[in-house]
Parts: sequence; structure tokens; C-alpha cells
Amino acid sequence: MKVLAILYKGGSAAEQEPRLLGTIENQLGIRDWLESQGHTLIVTDDKEGPNSVFQKNIVDADILITTPFHPGYLTGDLVSKAKNLKLCVTAGVGSDHIDLNACVDRKIQVLEVTGSNVVSVAEHVVMSILLLVRNFVPAHEMIERGDWMVSEVARNAFDLEGKVVGTLGAGRIGYRVLQRLLPFNCKELLYYDYAALPADAAKAVGARRVEDLKDFVSQCDVITINCPLHEGTRGLVNAELLKHVKKGAWIVNTARGAICDKDAIAEALKAGQINGYAGDVWNVQPAPKDHPWRTMKNPIGGGNGMVPHYSGTTLDAQARYAAGTKSILENFFNNKPQEPANVIVGIGKYETKAYGQR
Repeated sequence: MKVLAILYKGGSAAEQEPRLLGTIENQLGIRDWLESQGHTLIVTDDKEGPNSVFQKNIVDADILITTPFHPGYLTGDLVSKAKNLKLCVTAGVGSDHIDLNACVDRKIQVLEVTGSNVVSVAEHVVMSILLLVRNFVPAHEMIERGDWMVSEVARNAFDLEGKVVGTLGAGRIGYRVLQRLLPFNCKELLYYDYAALPADAAKAVGARRVEDLKDFVSQCDVITINCPLHEGTRGLVNAELLKHVKKGAWIVNTARGAICDKDAIAEALKAGQINGYAGDVWNVQPAPKDHPWRTMKNPIGGGNGMVPHYSGTTLDAQARYAAGTKSILENFFNNKPQEPANVIVGIGKYETKAYGQR
């Protein structure tokens, strides 16, 4: 079979660090294994436009592998051209770069390595919350400039203890964020999700469910976004919702950039409606150099905790999602059943509610 993998360029870092498995250089560690069985593997980071390696090769590829960190966007139009495509594998978590409805219609399976990076992302969320609340970035930038004016950074630095923190989405990642926040003695932990947590799980983290989204955001000092991107969540955090956010709140988004309206977020931060925004996901990846989230600031010059999309691609996570990708391929080649939790789209139907209620 022809396997097409869209990965990210590692450069000298990938040459120096072979554990960077998600790169075009190290190729998820599967080339020798695939070729030993007679399969062909094409690996590239060239994914934009009709002349890209991605679009030229998708037309006769049997399997597509891509990561959320440098995604190959498989649109409905490309699905219609991919006459041989049978399986799409996300090496990681999150398959919103794929037109899932088109795959349902074409009976193309879509799988991801569920759970492979949930700990990695949850840790990044907690780090991001702290760097916003403690006003860390401006303090570090001050030191780099050679300055020392404690008052300039301390005037917007707070404790996490005593704050209300809420997660928009309480699935595998959102719940782990709540678990990790327990030692900080927050005033209250909230969650908003169309599905209620099991009673024992909610009790274990002391989390209260808020069923109205506007009510939820109005109560939170910190909002962390941990839900998948689909028709029901695209643009969910927009200018109208931001009016209901508690003034001066902080928002952390490690889910998907397109859940938030990029211009509305930038304007809310500039106006001081929110005090900070951090995350590693962007509505287009790689983000263009003029993307407003690269440079946006609050009125006193802080509040930006944006980084490239790497929270779920630590070396530990890469080992997990590379192994999970190989396992999915082995099952597929040998006609063995897949791990149910990994299946997003089965043969002609959704197998999960993670991408909205269906």
C-alpha cells in the first residue's frame, strides 16, 4: 500500500535528537517496518496548494498519516480525489483537520491515538494558567532587557489560590486539568460540557457543572478550553460570548485555535476585557507571521502566553503516539479490530461523540 505521512520539519534538532519521532526526518520510526512488508512510505511537510507533495500524492494514497501539529488539511474536495484512500490516522489527538463527514460518506476510516498526549497537554494548561496569572512573560522579558522594576510586573501578578477556574470541556484532558489544579486550593472548580461527569469523578475533583455557557464564563477567573473542534464549537468563543466573560479573566486554549475568534480575542485583550490569553493552537498552522495572536497585549503590555503547537508533542508524547500509530497500522494490515477509543469514523459512520452530539 501507499502510505502518505504529513509531518513537521525537524531540521538539525531532529538529526541531533532521534526521539523527535513526529518529524519528517525520523518518520515516526516506521519506515523500515513498512518497507520490509512491501509498503511505500512518502513523508513530507509540503502540504499547501495543488502542487504540494501532499495534494499530488493523496490522489492514489491508501493511507494518510498526519499530526495535529503540522496538519495536512484533508478537505472534502481532496477526499473526492483520493480514490484509493481507506484509512486516515492522526498521530496524536484531534482529527478536525479531516473532513469527517466526507470520510463517513466515502467509508474511509479515521483513527487517532487517543490518550497519547493527554497528560502532556494537561501539564501545559497548568503551566499556561500560572504564567498568565503570575504575569511571568513580562517579568522574564524585563530581565532579558537588563531592567529591574518589580512594581511594573507585580502590579498584574496574582495567586491562583482563591480563584475560580473552569474548563470548557471535561473529557480526558479537561478532567486531568481539574485533577492537577486541586493542590492550588482554588476557590472553586467548574466545568461546562454537554455530558455531565460521572458523580464519583465530579466528587473526586470537587467540580461543579454549569449548564449555561454565558453563566459559566461569567463566573470564571480562569477559563481553560479543552474541547474538540467541530461544527458546534467552531467560533464558540466570539465577541458576543466575550462580553459575558468576567472582566480581567484569563483564557487558556490548548484545544484548537478555531474554537476562538482570533480577532475578537485580540480585541478583548487589547481592551482589557480579558487580562491574558495563552495557548499553543492557532486557527491556521503554521500561523502566518502577521497573525494578531503573535503580538497582542493587554493595556499594560502583558497577557500573551502564545507558543507554537507543541503541548502534545513532548518527547514522551511522541513515543506514545508513534507506537499508537504503528499499532493502528498493524491492526489494519492484519484485519484485526482497532482499540474502540481510537476510532473516530468507522466504516460509514461515526464511532464517537467527541466531535459533537450525533
